[in-house]
Amino acid sequence: MAYLNFSTLEGSPIAAPADLVAAPRTATGFSALEWQVIAIAQNDRLSSLEKPGRLATALTMVFGGQRPNPSLADSRLEALRRLAVHAWHKGYTVPRAAIRAFHEAGFTLEQYETLLASISRGRAALNQGIRA
Repeated sequence: MAYLNFSTLEGSPIAAPADLVAAPRTATGFSALEWQVIAIAQNDRLSSLEKPGRLATALTMVFGGQRPNPSLADSRLEALRRLAVHAWHKGYTVPRAAIRAFHEAGFTLEQYETLLASISRGRAALNQGIRA
């Protein structure tokens, strides 16, 4: 039988706080405003991501009226909206340019995964007729 002498520890911790360095956490969630942008993007059409063509511009000038400009003033939120619109309409088939713009806006890979997982659950609920 083996014997370990624990009396040498004399109540001192086995690992010192300096030994327990926590890895920096990356953000995985979104703020309330960002979640609102994601929810609003559900009702946006894919055409909201494109600039109006010459004909649409000419018709607007002739007949008046205004084409609603859905783009957001904050470029970070606009990158989030664009990615969310693609995800709501195409699921996981998001264009690389939208992903690149999302990351360049300062969002992390973990936030990208959170966004796609959340929208995927929302799409599945809509397909089953459940409002999430």
